[in-house]
Amino acid sequence: MTKISEKDLLRRIKNCGKQLKFTELEEGIIRYEKENENKEINPKHMLLSILEFEIENKASRKIARSLKASRLPLEKNKETFDFKRLPMNLKRKVDALLNGDFVSRKENVLAFGKPGSGKSHLLCAIAQEQIYNGKSVIFYSCTLLVQELLIAKREFLLPKAIKKIAKYDLLVLDDIGYVQQNKDEIEVLFTLLAERYERGSVMITSNLPFSKWEKIFKDPMTTAAAIDRLVHHSVLLEINVTSYRTMKAKEKI
Repeated sequence: MTKISEKDLLRRIKNCGKQLKFTELEEGIIRYEKENENKEINPKHMLLSILEFEIENKASRKIARSLKASRLPLEKNKETFDFKRLPMNLKRKVDALLNGDFVSRKENVLAFGKPGSGKSHLLCAIAQEQIYNGKSVIFYSCTLLVQELLIAKREFLLPKAIKKIAKYDLLVLDDIGYVQQNKDEIEVLFTLLAERYERGSVMITSNLPFSKWEKIFKDPMTTAAAIDRLVHHSVLLEINVTSYRTMKAKEKI
């Protein structure tokens, strides 16, 4: 058998990796050799180590792509949220949500609270954990989403736009309480929520309690229908805590 140089061997391994769509074969070999320096190389053990390294890196790259595609504000995560501010009963609810079973059950999460209470940060943190759990997530401010759907409707592409959103396991809709829609805007928002009903999870933040949602949907029947679809399979989070921004401002005084 013709002797192959170390350089040529790595080149051929790298070429095989490209054909197999493995991107970390060379790096995996280098890592294995460093970890097992001065030890007798076991070919099977080496192969397993290289394959596991490839799988780990593929998973990391997939998570990185999913985080970018989610549009989530990534600084609002579990590490940067102050869970000590939450009462114990609310913290238990949040702990249960972090594991992601609610997404598998296609349940909704509705967070209510005053501006600055941390509801957006909390839901974004929970949503980000779902990406690490292997779920697909998309984040929108309610205002932006309504405008995108309205444009799609005008271009006769509303079903396509809703179908695109439907592919995500979890839709995060931030600040629904700030939206004061006209008739067309109400229609596209309601259509989206109706299409998601029992087909995919929705997380919503609102500074308005349900009793004031008629300000959003205008019509009592439409308001009742929207609330009914959201609440049917849902977890409600009442975040009645002091505004985080107000608290930080007082600390500076």
